[in-house]
Amino acid sequence: MALEGFPKKANLRDGSQVLLRPLGFEDAEALLLLYRSLPEEDRLVLRDDVSKTEWSERFLTRVALGDVLSLVAEEDGRMVAEASLYRQRHGWMAHVGEVRVSVDRAHRGRGLGFVLARELVRLARDLGLEKLVAQMVETQVAARRVFERLGFAAEAVLRGHVKDSHGQPRDLLLLASTTDRIWRGLEAASDAQPGS
Repeated sequence: MALEGFPKKANLRDGSQVLLRPLGFEDAEALLLLYRSLPEEDRLVLRDDVSKTEWSERFLTRVALGDVLSLVAEEDGRMVAEASLYRQRHGWMAHVGEVRVSVDRAHRGRGLGFVLARELVRLARDLGLEKLVAQMVETQVAARRVFERLGFAAEAVLRGHVKDSHGQPRDLLLLASTTDRIWRGLEAASDAQPGS
């Protein structure tokens, strides 16, 4: 699926700019570099072992098939973040999308995760998805804050539901909201900005 409106530049809180664009097969090496550069404590709690070539091949295939929409952020030609919208095209959850965002440590705290998540919400709305979910473990406090700022709310805590890569049980947090509710909140925030 071609993503309209990309590539495009996005302004971050510190005044810097990044280029947002769709992920492609040609990005396999850069994608692995990004994920391998994440701190171990981040990779420890990700659903997949994102440091393996096999993972990137499976992921890029899902992107090519349209099961996952993926945006990357580049600064000075280097991939510094990746955000994905997972969707099922058929069945009882075809109206639900799952959002995942990963940002290079050096680029955190600048609003990049929020910018990417906002773009995924727009894409979800354009696709007709009615509900969005985000899953994380209890230690991913910054990620939770980003999604709460977008309008997601905690719907469930599954105690000891997942294990990190060291085999330690972790609580899984499920945050969710309707796409329309999130979009209305984003529009209201945009209208409140000076000069908008």
